[in-house]
Amino acid sequence: MNYKKFVLPLVIMVLVILSDRMTKVWAVETLKGYPSQSYLGDSFRIIYAENEGAFLSLGSDLPENVRFWVLAIIPILALGYFGFTLFFNNEVGPWQRIAFAFIIAGGGSNIIDRILEGKVVDFLNIGIGELRSGIFNIADMAIMAGLFLILPMAFKSSTPKKQESVPIEGEKADENAEIKVIEETSEDLTKENKAE
Repeated sequence: MNYKKFVLPLVIMVLVILSDRMTKVWAVETLKGYPSQSYLGDSFRIIYAENEGAFLSLGSDLPENVRFWVLAIIPILALGYFGFTLFFNNEVGPWQRIAFAFIIAGGGSNIIDRILEGKVVDFLNIGIGELRSGIFNIADMAIMAGLFLILPMAFKSSTPKKQESVPIEGEKADENAEIKVIEETSEDLTKENKAE
């Protein structure tokens, strides 16, 4: 097995998880209890939020035991599938490995929060005027990056490889016989034309 192809995905996973964990700790220590901060003409905001749901607070209204299954157990199974595909499917290309690494790291980091804390810390928001994203974190950005990398590959049409047929000896003999018959026929036609 060529282990070099796993180096970049593993580096990506480590960097995403470390940066997500560190920025969440920073957000709790620095932003919690303070008003939001606005930058670049209010197109970028830093605001502390605790999210008990999934991305953009989806599922936060579900009962606690249902929420645990929907937002922790099912994502763990999905990440297990991505991990198995990443490391054991030889047909996975380099860009797919990178995409899976982003999704596994981002999803895994958020799942750690849900299991240990029962919530996820979010603190980033972008938009123009009233048109704004939800509040998100580094792990969410990694998941979105992975999905953006996978989407073009999902819609990419697979072009079938051109197959070259190698004639068998018998086929080649038949081919030569056909050429000979055609040559003879054209010679006969020429002779008939001259006789007329």
